[in-house]
Amino acid sequence: MSDLTHFDADGNARMVDVGGKPISHRMAKARGVVRMSKSTYEQIQAGSIGKGDVLGVARTAGIMGTKWTPHLIPMCHPIAVDSVSIDFRWDENQDDIDLTIESTVTTTGKTGVEMEALAAVSITGLTIYDMCKSVDRAMQIHSVCLVEKKGGKSGHFVRNVATED
Repeated sequence: MSDLTHFDADGNARMVDVGGKPISHRMAKARGVVRMSKSTYEQIQAGSIGKGDVLGVARTAGIMGTKWTPHLIPMCHPIAVDSVSIDFRWDENQDDIDLTIESTVTTTGKTGVEMEALAAVSITGLTIYDMCKSVDRAMQIHSVCLVEKKGGKSGHFVRNVATED
């Protein structure tokens, strides 16, 4: 079990000790997609969803989700987040509309913010679903992934989009 960092030599769960790691600037970007009907897209754009400003509320929820990541993911270190941004991009498909969500999270610390960036995208997508489910229960949240990370011992990672489905 020694190769598994969240378990001690006896197989007991533990939080990894990051105390000896150097402080560095770290950044992570994550992405995910909410697929919805054109009607739902039109209602979001028109501001006619009964629960209010869908993208504004979802962005706020995603930022809040970032700060709550260590409460949601076991063994995730509570860290001081320096910044969070959440951006949206609409893409029209043949029958549906995709809303791509991208989060960027930064910190200056001893451990990375990949989980915080992924949590931001996930909570943002879940909030969009919650706010729009009364008009579109068929929405799908999919393709949540790490796009890029910088900082720390493992260095710079950029997802190779040529190999994505």
